[in-house]
Amino acid sequence: MDLAQREKFRYFLKDKVRQTVDFYLTDQNRGVEPPPVEKPYSSGATVIDLVPADQLREVSSMDVYTAIHNRRSRRSFLRDALSLRELSFLLWATQGIRKKAGKGTAFRTVPSAGCRHAVETYLAVFAVEGLGEGIYRYLPMEHQVLLESQPQRLSALLVEAALGQEFVGKSAVTFIWTAIPYRMEWRYGAAAHKVIALDAGHVCQNLYTACEAVGAGVCAVAAYHQELMDNLLGVDGADEFAIYLAPVGKV
Repeated sequence: MDLAQREKFRYFLKDKVRQTVDFYLTDQNRGVEPPPVEKPYSSGATVIDLVPADQLREVSSMDVYTAIHNRRSRRSFLRDALSLRELSFLLWATQGIRKKAGKGTAFRTVPSAGCRHAVETYLAVFAVEGLGEGIYRYLPMEHQVLLESQPQRLSALLVEAALGQEFVGKSAVTFIWTAIPYRMEWRYGAAAHKVIALDAGHVCQNLYTACEAVGAGVCAVAAYHQELMDNLLGVDGADEFAIYLAPVGKV
């Protein structure tokens, strides 16, 4: 990689784009309605209730210091299933809604630039009590999971989409996060994209800490085949696409 290429790709890490954006021309300032907090779904979809957030206080007795101290990436998992209570806690810890604040805005358990929360959470479920194997999506407003699909050979398809990283298909559940960029673009225009990546990091770090608290392991994964992963999730790859994943299992 030559110097010109380095500068080109390093530009994304800088905030120079903010100096070029006229924020008076963003859709928010032009009076365009905000995009929904949650990706819509059909009325006939299969949804499963999770354990309510106010019943998750006793899911772990581990203190925060110990959870952070023990945090590490883990790629080997036991065959044990996660309980629905444990999965409910992990989903609440990473994208749970604390308070809805007007149309198109909700405060969650993780920070987000402008409270825009452009990330959606999908799950490749292999061993979770009460859930069949398949692809699910978290519905943070309802604190439910939505069954998206049940493809044959899900583990093999996920490993292929993860460029042969076998441990992603040997988890109890693999979290796969997508971005819906317009949620952030609506407010920040061309300055949106760096902060979407930062937001994904906030989400995954909460998952690491929450996993430690329930005796589970996790490993963040940023290498995957874009088209295969998008196709597996059933997203269009343009207005929504995969950006990050993390297998989770008992250790």
